[in-house]
Amino acid sequence: MDASAYGQISPSVPVWLNKGDNAWQMIAATLVATQSMPGLVILYASIVKKKWAVNSAFMALYAFAAVLICWVLLGYRMAFGDELLPFWGKGAPALGQDFLTSRARIPESTHTHEDGTKETVEPWYPMATLVYFQFTFAAITLILLAGSVLGRMNIKAWMAFVPLWLIFSYTVGAFSLWGGGFLYQWGAIDFSGGYVIHLSSGIAGLTAAYWVGPRLKSDRERFPPNNVLLMLAGAGLLWMGWSGFNGGAPYAANIDASIAILNTNVCAATSLLVWTSLDVIYFGKPSVIGAVQGMMTGLVCITPGAGLVQSWAAIVMGILSGSIPWVSMMVLHKKSALLQKVDDTLGVFHTHAVAGLLGGLLTGLLAEPELCALILPEKTRGAFYGGNGGVQFFKQMAAASFVISWNIVSTTLILLFIRLFIPLRMPEEELQIGDDAVHGEEAYALWGDGEKYDPTKHGRVTSLFGEENPVARNANDAVGVTINL
Repeated sequence: MDASAYGQISPSVPVWLNKGDNAWQMIAATLVATQSMPGLVILYASIVKKKWAVNSAFMALYAFAAVLICWVLLGYRMAFGDELLPFWGKGAPALGQDFLTSRARIPESTHTHEDGTKETVEPWYPMATLVYFQFTFAAITLILLAGSVLGRMNIKAWMAFVPLWLIFSYTVGAFSLWGGGFLYQWGAIDFSGGYVIHLSSGIAGLTAAYWVGPRLKSDRERFPPNNVLLMLAGAGLLWMGWSGFNGGAPYAANIDASIAILNTNVCAATSLLVWTSLDVIYFGKPSVIGAVQGMMTGLVCITPGAGLVQSWAAIVMGILSGSIPWVSMMVLHKKSALLQKVDDTLGVFHTHAVAGLLGGLLTGLLAEPELCALILPEKTRGAFYGGNGGVQFFKQMAAASFVISWNIVSTTLILLFIRLFIPLRMPEEELQIGDDAVHGEEAYALWGDGEKYDPTKHGRVTSLFGEENPVARNANDAVGVTINL
């Protein structure tokens, strides 16, 4: 064993490297990546109608890969590099050896304190770790957005949309709130992505759903999950991965990371229980899909303030995130002509935009001064704690307004540009058939699905791959029942 790898200083262990921070940050990045791959791939594949399982999973899979390449070629430094505009960084590759092995640093995050001293965000690990960690957030944002347009968006249009939206929308929000842009310098809070990720994906998803158009009438009226148990497996990966999502936000394995992880799970559990209780009260029975939605809104709501609020406040946020998005989805949605017209397949607007906005505003009320001092560059407090806390709530509202406006405009312009060259919506034949027409593949090879009975083959069936297998002349005679899928 090479003892030098464990020495205090060596070429691979520079004096500024904190091995614990580096290890935790890479673990947190892997947890967040697992939320997307395989978490949301599995969740999307199973929560949709069977004929769209492959297409939905592939949209997530493609986005994960495409975002990574665009991120290292251009996106990372647009979000966390030198300033080009107050809301945008200068794009450049993040591939050079010298850049990636140097100490992580966000150059525009420099903050001048009241005593005149300056402080810049400089984690105790290499830039390569930070580049990958932030990639996982960019990737999951696009994948969450995809949930609004499942079941009808042209896959080629989606393939063009992903890099364009990453470059012209995501990087703006990330630089403005995290990379040292004007909202960061102003003091708006987004601990781990309530605005940058969830409000953005929810608003952009609703906008995209408007321009792409609705699913077929038959799909909108009946869109049952094809595998509820597999959906729970995907949801479980999403929940457990959120410890890296919020626990990695402090950029260190410190006290604030511990607080963030505990608060994340407390809020999610509370929200799930509240949503489930409302389902029982109003519909007479608990819904597994409803429980997953409640879990999701709790995770989203706590994200902008996970390490900044006390744990009793996480319970309060869980109660509100399990009820307000429930009302918006189950009550207001049915009364709103706009929401009825726009076909948001998985309700991303409610579970992410509404919950993300709610969390950001609640952070402006409940951010605890001592916890804020652990990580934020300037003295900050929520309105609940008096002082100038009311100003913080106003900053949270203003930041949300910017994020909402930018995502509506940028998403609209990107889709109108793509529409000049590629139809945004699948052809009618593909909409009717689903995966087999779009990809030439289907999710399940079950009897009556993966094989076709051909009476001219004298009691033999031909599989999708042209292979012949001896079976009973009549499938119903063989299995004794008729399976309707």
